[in-house]
Amino acid sequence: MDNFFHAHFWEMILRATLSFFALLMVARILGKKQLGQLTFFHYTTGITFGSIASEIAAQAETPFLDGLIALFWWGVLTYLMTILTIKSKRARVIVDDKPTILIQNGLILESALRKNRLHMDELTMMLREQAVFSVQDVQYALLETTGRLSVLPKPAEQAATKQDVKADVTPPTYIPTEVASDGQIIYENLVELELTEEWLMKKLKKQNVQSVTDVFFAQVQANGSLYISLKDKARRSSP
Repeated sequence: MDNFFHAHFWEMILRATLSFFALLMVARILGKKQLGQLTFFHYTTGITFGSIASEIAAQAETPFLDGLIALFWWGVLTYLMTILTIKSKRARVIVDDKPTILIQNGLILESALRKNRLHMDELTMMLREQAVFSVQDVQYALLETTGRLSVLPKPAEQAATKQDVKADVTPPTYIPTEVASDGQIIYENLVELELTEEWLMKKLKKQNVQSVTDVFFAQVQANGSLYISLKDKARRSSP
């Protein structure tokens, strides 16, 4: 009995470990869209991946190879369907549907709400999530295929741009980028920004920081300045 339990235990550990890495591999192959743009199709696909993986890992009665084949074949089908939706607009509409206008020229479209099984409480909640508290401020509102609401305010309610107020619209020199973390320089980010360690050390010394080991976080800003947050110990010892 003890031998059986011991063998069964290690079998389940092995199944769970292999299922984990198989699921990780499939997720990496399918890409970030699975999470970043979660349409109904990708939502159900993600649930199925998890279900198959848990079946392989937790159910000893499920043949491991059969479950693994099912997991990878489901991944292949999902990948092929994703490629098809990229190539064909018609397939994209069939799989992911298309955005629906819920508010047009300030008027709520009741038929669109009914079609998407939404009521006004849900619509007003989605508007509030976009920082819109009055329906009369909305020119257009579209329900995206991801279930998110995109809102175009009426012109009078739109925020003024820098061009509107004739502010400086010079493009930023850099993308804000981390160049030091927990006392260590991130050299690959410096190279990407075409900056050097010498440049970083000069910036640190200008802010009375003598060693990068005292830095908890440092980030190059859009205008080329350097934001620095010191470690607690260094902050307490600084004058």
